[in-house]
Amino acid sequence: MGLVLFPGDGDTSSPDVSWSYSGFAAFRRRLAQAEGFALSEMWGFGGKRPWSEVSTALEPFLDHPDDGGDDLSPADCAAILPRLETITDQWAQNGDDMLHEHIEDGRKLATVLRLCIEKHVPLGFA
Repeated sequence: MGLVLFPGDGDTSSPDVSWSYSGFAAFRRRLAQAEGFALSEMWGFGGKRPWSEVSTALEPFLDHPDDGGDDLSPADCAAILPRLETITDQWAQNGDDMLHEHIEDGRKLATVLRLCIEKHVPLGFA
């Protein structure tokens, strides 16, 4: 079983990005680390730290149930995309082979987010 993130345009040929649940958790932990905090410290992820104590454009993505929950709006996608691309580019420039999978996943997610913005459709989680 796994998780798929996709543009809510009803077009089954649209690009999507998928992870195992453990792979998705690892990807989000790494993004949070890049933003300077541990996801495990956060409310909803086993910790008690409220989201109001961190400032990141990635919050709508990081503070979202693995599946279910509301779709992310096109405005959320537009806010997330630049920061996601910056982090992914930094990982790629560092040349860390351990991050190869996260870099690829970040780039796939960026493609999906771009499509959501262009078509003005939400990002769905299934």
